[in-house]
Amino acid sequence: MLHMNEYNKDIGNRIKELRELSDISVQDIAEELNVDVETYNKYETGEVDIPASFIYELANKFQVDLSLLLTGEESRMSIFDITRANKGVSVERRKEYNHENLCAKFIHKKAETFLVTVDPEKNPIPSLNSHPGQEFNYVLEGTLKIYIHNNEIILNEGDSIFFDSTHRHAMVALNDKPAKFLAVLM
Repeated sequence: MLHMNEYNKDIGNRIKELRELSDISVQDIAEELNVDVETYNKYETGEVDIPASFIYELANKFQVDLSLLLTGEESRMSIFDITRANKGVSVERRKEYNHENLCAKFIHKKAETFLVTVDPEKNPIPSLNSHPGQEFNYVLEGTLKIYIHNNEIILNEGDSIFFDSTHRHAMVALNDKPAKFLAVLM
């Protein structure tokens, strides 16, 4: 298993290679994806964790499967792709969320699927993010507070939400317990 810093560097190198092959400057891509140049450079060098939503945006921008950025391998499965329990590709290791990609090898997906675990946060309001498309979340365990478009929504086990993910949003686990949910990004 790769150490986290090596994993970040591998993803960063793939992102840099795609950017250079597309003949896009760091300034242009950072501006287009609404991130400052310093942060973007840290993504490419692997100095900091790259948010899953940002990797998803890059995959859409460069018109490649998310799994190419995550694993360096092209998706090949065209009929089905099985991901066994706890064997998904880890995407984000920030303190707030852990994303496990549940379908890394299926080619030409119309959606990305993640099992997301949110650890209880001492900071009451997490950093908000946004990305193109729509998102569906189904709470499997625990209780989540979702911040979206000036709203705070509580979701319990079995609850779900479908929303426009271009609006800035974030999730917080409540009751000092982790929360786990299925996220589908389209």
